[in-house]
Amino acid sequence: MKDFFRTILATLIGILIAGFVCSIICIGIITSIITSSSSETTVKDNSIFVLNIEGNLMERYTPNPIDQLLGENITTYGLDDILSSVKKAKEDYRIKGIYLNLKSFSYPPASLKAIHDALQDFKQTGKFIIAYSGYYTQGGYYLANAADKIIINPSGHIMWHGLSAQTMFFTELLQKAGINMQIFRVGNYKSAVEPFTQTQMSEANQHQTKEYIQSIWNDLLSDISSSRNLTVEKLNSLADRNMDFQPASSYIKEGLADTLMYQDEVLSYLKSLIGCKETDKLSTLSLNEMIHVKPLQIPHKKDNEIAIYYAYGEIDNGTGYYGEGINSEKMTKDLRRLREDKQIKAVVLRINSPGGSAYGSEQIWREVSLLKAQKPVVVSMGDYAASGGYYISCPAHMIIASPTTLTGSIGIFGMFPDASELLTNTLGLHWDGVKTNRLSDLGALHRPLNEEEKALIQQTVNEGYDLFTRRCAEGRNIPLNKLEEIAGGRVWTGKMAKELNLVDELGGLDTAILHAARLAGLEDYHTASYPSKADALSMLLEEPVHSYIHSKITQTIGNSYYGLFSTIKNFQNNDRLQTCLLYTSPSPRDRTRSR
Repeated sequence: MKDFFRTILATLIGILIAGFVCSIICIGIITSIITSSSSETTVKDNSIFVLNIEGNLMERYTPNPIDQLLGENITTYGLDDILSSVKKAKEDYRIKGIYLNLKSFSYPPASLKAIHDALQDFKQTGKFIIAYSGYYTQGGYYLANAADKIIINPSGHIMWHGLSAQTMFFTELLQKAGINMQIFRVGNYKSAVEPFTQTQMSEANQHQTKEYIQSIWNDLLSDISSSRNLTVEKLNSLADRNMDFQPASSYIKEGLADTLMYQDEVLSYLKSLIGCKETDKLSTLSLNEMIHVKPLQIPHKKDNEIAIYYAYGEIDNGTGYYGEGINSEKMTKDLRRLREDKQIKAVVLRINSPGGSAYGSEQIWREVSLLKAQKPVVVSMGDYAASGGYYISCPAHMIIASPTTLTGSIGIFGMFPDASELLTNTLGLHWDGVKTNRLSDLGALHRPLNEEEKALIQQTVNEGYDLFTRRCAEGRNIPLNKLEEIAGGRVWTGKMAKELNLVDELGGLDTAILHAARLAGLEDYHTASYPSKADALSMLLEEPVHSYIHSKITQTIGNSYYGLFSTIKNFQNNDRLQTCLLYTSPSPRDRTRSR
């Protein structure tokens, strides 16, 4: 018996010691992650910034410590990090140039435009940019045109075929499952409901989509035509031939690229550009290292601050506090703090949202209006500022958009599923119950809406649309009848929206900051970003599991596809009145692979 208890005691002590050791190891790993994420990078003389463009892009991104603990290798970057790193490389005399290493990625057009313009600005210093890839996506080729030289692998390809926009339709799938979507909307162009009610694009949606992708394509052609000294007609002619499968030599012949090199030859070429010997080691900085390079310190007045507030993702349909999504309650509180902070003289709202909850959009609109009454507010639109994204933009003093931003979509809709066929006819389930009033069970899944309920919901949708259009008309100082002519749920690019007075000027975040400073009468100022990014420890302790899962799915399949699935996933929790644009924009994602 003594031996038995001695064995039990020894086992318990062993478990406690093992648990203690594991805890120490975990704490050590977490501490190492936190330390490495905040350590400053030292820049050597004659360095080259190696900018790898691959994977997925978010407006802002903080590496998830869970990924680092698990050794995940899904590549996601923050647009803010890329732009700030290019700017730091421009200002740092020790960095001689940028090596643009283009791989497989999925970045929306407006983000590509922002990176392209930042690279063009970098070149104004006289420093070099060299682009290289074995396989240029169309978006990658657009970025490469900001370089001094475009190099392609002798076995490589350049995708050049034009743009297309695709929408996935769930209607027949839902019908086979026995689910009928009951739709209420205002605006012939409000196409967000079409995937659940049709099997092909409506004539109105086809018309608007063709126009906005043509606008995006024209902007892309204009930039490439200027940098490559090729006419737009020539570029279109090459796209008609679909250059994706041509031999590498043809890209040189047609003027799309400058020379053929293998990767080792590119490295030798880079060494020659900075005066290194072939045997010397090339001093390089990755994007992650550039993020931790301390920018040059320029003294500014402490109390002259321009706040940049980032609002991105769906409104109230997102994933939580740190996930990509706009929480209207949190955003209104944040804006209230910015309004009350006397050191903040102006606010730039960086909006990248396809919309979402009509109720949440109205609450944010109210706080933006209050903010505007006290200090200048300038909106900088990202890839999307449509539907609810435009709703929360319209009160600002000025709206700045990229030429390829998708905006407008001033419309509203509601969706109520009727699953009676699935539940009763297929599964054999039956319902019975009691109610105190005639419409107490409105929205029950096991039966369709009656005519009185449909009229009531449509009335609410109409009222929501009237409020939306009135907000936009007042904010943009456009007569209501004129505003309604360009509303109706129609999507516009930033370039088209400027002609309609929906935006004031074309440009990026820097343009918005300059206008905010001008409106505030500031010559000496500094900028600060809000809300502050979560540190590694906060993310470990506070990020919900569902937020982490959401981020993994989004990183894997991209926003273009996940937008549709997100609508279904969040259906029961969503505000039933939505001002949302589903993701149907052209994507530069690879479609083919050469092996």
